[in-house]
Amino acid sequence: QQRPVESGGGLVQPGGSLKLSCDASQFGLRFYNIGWFRQAPGKERQGVSCISVSNRGSTKYADSVKDRFTISVDNVEDTVYLEMNNLKAEDTAVYYCAAQGPLLGNPRPCAPGAESYRFWGQGTQVTVSS
Repeated sequence: QQRPVESGGGLVQPGGSLKLSCDASQFGLRFYNIGWFRQAPGKERQGVSCISVSNRGSTKYADSVKDRFTISVDNVEDTVYLEMNNLKAEDTAVYYCAAQGPLLGNPRPCAPGAESYRFWGQGTQVTVSS
């Protein structure tokens, strides 16, 4: 089954950093937008950040992660990264990478909502705790 593959989760202390990776090589960043989402126990899935390489690299961030998280890409490896700094306990969740598309030659901004994404990874756990 076609799906993106996340990696890089783990246990980190409050104030620490982690960098997640999303292997989107099965999709191609020119043809799909990529989003990062997270889901904490007992809570709904939440959009974290997304990027559209085809739409001039435009990005979006949830208010709760602005100025702490940065999304970036490696266009050669079709990999999307989520660098997370100054992590807080409330960032604890399973983080998912998802692909929106195919764009079919029509570049558009990435969608912030999970309902726009058809292909989902299996998730990687991020735990922020002392």
